[in-house]
Amino acid sequence: MATLLLKRLTLHTVKTGNNCIRCPGTYTLHQTAPAQPSLRASGPRLSCPIQAKAFGTVADTQDERKKKKKNEPALSNIGRKIHERIIHVLDEAGNDLGNMHRADVIRLMNERDLRLVTRDSGAEPPQYQLLTGAQIHEERLRLRELGKAHPKPGPALTKELAFSSNIGQHDLDTKSKQIQRWIEKKYRVQITIKKGKNVEEPEEICNQILQTMPGIATFSTRPQPVRGGKAVMCVLRHLSKKEENAYRETQGAQKEDPLNKENGNNRESDVVHP
Repeated sequence: MATLLLKRLTLHTVKTGNNCIRCPGTYTLHQTAPAQPSLRASGPRLSCPIQAKAFGTVADTQDERKKKKKNEPALSNIGRKIHERIIHVLDEAGNDLGNMHRADVIRLMNERDLRLVTRDSGAEPPQYQLLTGAQIHEERLRLRELGKAHPKPGPALTKELAFSSNIGQHDLDTKSKQIQRWIEKKYRVQITIKKGKNVEEPEEICNQILQTMPGIATFSTRPQPVRGGKAVMCVLRHLSKKEENAYRETQGAQKEDPLNKENGNNRESDVVHP
């Protein structure tokens, strides 16, 4: 009986011609084919993993928007490209319209012929305002004039000037005028004076230059020896607003004193002595 069953299995395998043995039951036995050698030469494997850039996230998109908004000019018309779904809106009169869906904002813009500008992109939700074209133009002019009236202080640039204490009076006057022009343009001026023989001390020349600019300049660095005592260096700068006001008050007080003395003398002369 076993011999007969074995013969049937052998015949069935030959007929199918596949790499599997079908048993009379419900199971199918698969034979694993031997691995064929690859015809391609295997390349060297990388010893370190390759880093690939991950897909963008919502946080990355928001960071990019914030960077882009920082670069935008003041009161820029963003048109209808509203990235946020819900925004806080003010109307052209400054009235608070509350949080609105961007579709409702666009519809309101079309109905009233208004533009949308950014007011506070860092708020949650971001704050925008509806303005007319004329309002945007007027606001930009106001901000421009405000920027001119209160310019941002930048780094003070330094001009350098070097000469000998043997300089003649005419050349010294010419250099003093050049220094004054630089000072009036808010430059710092570094002056280096080499010591000459049998001439005026460099410290006196520095003071002489400063005296030609009363109410304009002062010492940022007082005269001090440099180069092993072979020269003297000082730095002049423009007076600050506070120093200018103090100088004007001092000059005004000095002008009032002679007038008060003169008035006092006149009053004494008017008195009749017995």
